[in-house]
Amino acid sequence: MSSENTPPSTPWWISADGSSLTGATPSQRRRASKRPVSFNVAIAMAVVAGLIGGIAGKSITTSQNTRLISVSNTIERKPDSIAGIAARVSPAVVSISVTSSTGGDTGSGFFINSNGYIMTNNHVVQAAAVDNGTITVNLVNGKNYEAKIVGRDSSYDLAVLKIEVTDAPALTLGDSDKVQVGDNVIAIGSPLGLAGTVTSGIVSAKNRAVTSGGGTGESSFINAIQTDAAINPGNSGGPLVDQSGAVIGVNSAIASLSASYGSQAGSIGLGFAIPINQARKTADQLIKNGTATYPIVGMSLDNRYTGIGAKVVDSPAGILAGGPAEKAGIKPGDIITAIDGVNINNSDEAIVMIRSHNVGDRVTLTFKRGSVTKKITVTLVASTAYTKK
Repeated sequence: MSSENTPPSTPWWISADGSSLTGATPSQRRRASKRPVSFNVAIAMAVVAGLIGGIAGKSITTSQNTRLISVSNTIERKPDSIAGIAARVSPAVVSISVTSSTGGDTGSGFFINSNGYIMTNNHVVQAAAVDNGTITVNLVNGKNYEAKIVGRDSSYDLAVLKIEVTDAPALTLGDSDKVQVGDNVIAIGSPLGLAGTVTSGIVSAKNRAVTSGGGTGESSFINAIQTDAAINPGNSGGPLVDQSGAVIGVNSAIASLSASYGSQAGSIGLGFAIPINQARKTADQLIKNGTATYPIVGMSLDNRYTGIGAKVVDSPAGILAGGPAEKAGIKPGDIITAIDGVNINNSDEAIVMIRSHNVGDRVTLTFKRGSVTKKITVTLVASTAYTKK
């Protein structure tokens, strides 16, 4: 075999004569660069390159001081966020503690003006009123004040208290007539004595007929705003606010499961608030006069009636002498089926519907007498205007 076909015994980067390719011609270098590299040689080259890189990297790392960077993030909370609204509203919300000979009670309230007037529920302070008890108001700044009752009204379950402060952080009162189902709302109060508790939800329904009874047998009839914001015992009297932070309702009642449903206590997502438009009118009367009134038609309804509608008590005592109902021709035993075109299912709904109006408003009553249905229009009068026979 010719010597020209004998493979070179030297590596590809060394010429056959033992000299480097550095001085080779370009054509020689091109031919040399095309020579194949064996698998073992390639592995060896990779290992060597890795070791060199590692040593170099270690040298660079050890020659420099390691620096740890600490980053501080600031969360921007929008004014209309739950956190932003709670921060603005909470300073005006108070906790209320009542002590009487029959025991104690707790609730919530909020400043309605800077002179120390506080709105709350009648049932929160009722024990102190009837038993000459004491009422203590606790502010968010930790200060406590003894409060006096300016006035209270069981028909709407509202009361106004007064403490001796100036420049109180009063809340803005909104317009509950503009509230829509689905609006976001926030409830703030002291459930179970836990002051400053904030919960959120939506307006679940409007114009819910809610009846609640006080310990003295007085009943309240509320044309309520329903919400799924968690409301528990102790939230009573606290504000329900909208996304602007304006009060749209006074938290007043909750629905609880009966024994047949497991007797679950506390919030089940069914809370009820007195619309602030009604609460504002009542509070203004209480501050001005110490008492409040409500509109009436001048008839008594039979709460034992189980049919559809509201039945007028079937006796002469069912109609007030000289009242709107008598003047319009309503008689004992008539059944009210609608008010202003809205169907009435029971006596509670009829009372709530009437009390949602103002004294002097004209309303249309649809009623049945036997098989005959009639419509009449009456003008509502103040509850203090007439006396039953």
